[in-house]
Amino acid sequence: MENKVINRDIGSTKVFDDRSLAYDYRTLQPLLRQGMKVLDVGCGTGSITKDIAKIIGPTGHITGIDNTDRFILSGRESFGYATNMELLTADLFQFEPKEKFDLIVSARTMQWLSDVPKALIKLKSLLKPGGILSILDYNHEKVEWTPDPPAIMKKFYAAFLKWRENSGMNNQVGDHLPRLFEEAGYHNIKTFNSDEHYQRIEENFTFRAAIWSKVAAIKQIADEGYITEEERLKTIEEYDEWVSGEAMTMTLKLNEVRGVNL
Repeated sequence: MENKVINRDIGSTKVFDDRSLAYDYRTLQPLLRQGMKVLDVGCGTGSITKDIAKIIGPTGHITGIDNTDRFILSGRESFGYATNMELLTADLFQFEPKEKFDLIVSARTMQWLSDVPKALIKLKSLLKPGGILSILDYNHEKVEWTPDPPAIMKKFYAAFLKWRENSGMNNQVGDHLPRLFEEAGYHNIKTFNSDEHYQRIEENFTFRAAIWSKVAAIKQIADEGYITEEERLKTIEEYDEWVSGEAMTMTLKLNEVRGVNL
């Protein structure tokens, strides 16, 4: 299959701006050191990137790349104060930096690629000897809601998974990464559980749980016949009502996987 990246633009950049290293890539922090040269692939607006920049300090440098130009432009405006950070609009498979990296990170991006093995080989070519790749991603087939969401959301979610599968995306990529790392030639592979668990008592629960309304806003799923437009719009309406009323918890299954380029 020809490699492609599916559009992951799900509306407001706030979905990306709201993320932080401490909350949304928490297992990475112990790996970061002053002076590191880092690449962040699929950086969005750079909200996590700028937190990494702070830890690696003025002797370090981080480059964030994303193929959605408006995310990069927004990030430059919001986080331009981070002088050791550079945000670039770039396609991973066309990206050819002049120097290699000590560490490459990528959060919630491999889920959108149609050829993850090719991406892992490309990333390996960008690492220094001894450099580390860290990928953080989901198993979408294990999402949990309490209580069950509306029936129309379950129908939409099944259509969403089928659309992803038929587009070449790996719905279980978070669990498949250790094997994919090994096949790509990485060594010392380690897995760290990083499930996202949200509860009604948390201040940001409604915003976080509402991510699936934003996913349902992807018209491509209806345009390609996986669900009707009427059903798509009904999904957004009923799910938003459920989030604001009945919803108590949501858990997204997430792993960070690391490997070394020897």
